[in-house]
Amino acid sequence: MNYQETLIRYDELVAQCDRFERKGKSMPYTSSNGHMFSFINKAGEFGIRFSKERQEELIKELNSDYFHSHNAVMKGYVLIPEEVFMNDKTMIALLNESYEYVESLPEK
Repeated sequence: MNYQETLIRYDELVAQCDRFERKGKSMPYTSSNGHMFSFINKAGEFGIRFSKERQEELIKELNSDYFHSHNAVMKGYVLIPEEVFMNDKTMIALLNESYEYVESLPEK
């Protein structure tokens, strides 16, 4: 997917989640409690934030990797493969799980 296709898809997914909304113009993201928990990088890839334990589980489960942005590994973020990104049920569950995770962190 290119950046624009990813952005459209991201907006569709976030619109189905009523506890949070997409923010940002040049770098679309979601955040809560002062913590960002999902975003799109300039390459049009999508990453979601999880606890270290859950991050490791998902990398194996999704046959994925750590999420990169601006040539750096984004600590705590999992790169979401395109086939997973296209699955509404799975993506909404992952977004809500990530939201719950950042809600459990101390407020910034």
